[in-house]
Amino acid sequence: MGQGMPSLAIDRASPVPLYFQVAQHLEQLIESGAYPAGTRLENEIVLAEQLGLSRPTMRRAIEYLVGRGLLVRKRGVGTQVVQPKVRRPVELSSLYDDLRAAGREPRTDVLAFAVERPSKVVAEVLGLADGTEVYAVKRLRFTRDEPLVIMRNYLPVGLVALDADSLQARGLYELLRGAGITLKIATQTIGGRAAKPNEARLLREKPGAALLTMTRTTYDDTGRAVEYGSHLYRASRYTFELTLTTG
Repeated sequence: MGQGMPSLAIDRASPVPLYFQVAQHLEQLIESGAYPAGTRLENEIVLAEQLGLSRPTMRRAIEYLVGRGLLVRKRGVGTQVVQPKVRRPVELSSLYDDLRAAGREPRTDVLAFAVERPSKVVAEVLGLADGTEVYAVKRLRFTRDEPLVIMRNYLPVGLVALDADSLQARGLYELLRGAGITLKIATQTIGGRAAKPNEARLLREKPGAALLTMTRTTYDDTGRAVEYGSHLYRASRYTFELTLTTG
């Protein structure tokens, strides 16, 4: 038997469409863990009757959540909850802090840690003088036991004392803040590409799977570039979220 839906106070006078009110309610149940992955929902007719809505309204709410990757329709089974994606606002924040705040249980494997001469690109982005060395860090970040992102970061040596153990236990921005560095602004570019075999293996994806790319240069309150990052996210588990306003 499928899972019914708790009662929902529908505001019919609200400018927010009814289907979207239902979809938000159901999304909250999924995100909170009340409806874990694998939960099967009642059919649209039953859910519509429970909420006092029309079947087309209920169908549109479910289709909206299918499109967002929170529900899946399976022939012979019905509508089921799937593992929700990590949704992250595009702002100057740490992925580690965002996951921890959302109760996502972040964990980090440090895959590589070295002090080295930077490439020309990294040196230019960070505005480094000739001969300046950088920390070069490669990490695999998990949410619970699911790999989410491969992160490469470069920071000038002397800016902050780093080691592999600290990076495994704490977030990079937390370590920077602990060193008295005030992160002020960043430039960021988001794109996408297919996973290479070694990347797919780390992220538990198939070679060629869609990945989201993100490069970021972060500056402190004096205008100094303090960090350059190049990250690869699983598109099947992660999405960037933006809020748009009129001018």
